Amino acid sequence: MKASKIAFVFVMVLLLGINARIAQADQLKLAIMEGMSGAVKKYAPLIGYLKNKGVEVTLIEVSTYPLATLTFSSGKVDAMFSGSGIAGTMMIKGLAKPLVRPLTKEGISTYSATVLAPKGSPKFTGSADYFKGKKVIFTALASAGELYFRSIPNIASAKAITMLAPSHGNAIEALAHGGADIAIVKNRVWDKMKDKYPSLEAVGEDKGENPDNTLIVSLKAKEGTLTKLANALLMLKDDNSPQAQSARDQLNIQGYIKTTDADFKHTFELLKKAGVNQSFNFAFK
Repeated sequence: MKASKIAFVFVMVLLLGINARIAQADQLKLAIMEGMSGAVKKYAPLIGYLKNKGVEVTLIEVSTYPLATLTFSSGKVDAMFSGSGIAGTMMIKGLAKPLVRPLTKEGISTYSATVLAPKGSPKFTGSADYFKGKKVIFTALASAGELYFRSIPNIASAKAITMLAPSHGNAIEALAHGGADIAIVKNRVWDKMKDKYPSLEAVGEDKGENPDNTLIVSLKAKEGTLTKLANALLMLKDDNSPQAQSARDQLNIQGYIKTTDADFKHTFELLKKAGVNQSFNFAFK
């Protein structure tokens, strides 16, 4: 066989091999919040890790919780790392199921709502009367924000002035600078920021815990792809490869743990009290 023919055959075999690998790779569109500091950079090692496991992920950035809900519910993405409020709502509406959630290096995978006010304020008793005539700030559609506030019995009677913050951190900053009287935020965020704001204190809290940053997946996604994705993420914790270590370090996690509907027991109770059902409108105010 002539050298030119040998080279042609070699190239064709190489191309066929590449095409076969591409065909075998499962593809997913994954939504992340662009408000997260350096979100794309943080997730880059994980995306590379998943690609080596046969799952090619395209990141879709969204700027707010409400936009994230619309992006997911409209089918523009297959999966999304989500707060429990949005995740639970998607599950109630029959659009998604939970797959995994991260376990931090401190061994934490849940969070709850914390009520903040200027130091010296009365303690929150659980009564809607606490918010009468007050300006209250929180993140939209968050279990540790708007949805917790709306789950308080008879909260409409308080006629509080409510304001939406793009993030829990922004809500804390607004409270500290006098832009609100009360803030309802994620306790994990408050724990990281409280030393910076000695003029504020926690005056109340939700006693129940919610799954943190759960990866929810569309019920329309291919089951085989989801199984491959779940297996790859669950393996991350014990994978000693440099790529796996880089992914864990960038995200500051030990790895991922399996997450099911049962982990959302408290979240579902909270959402029900807040008025979330199958016909829930994401424009809810």
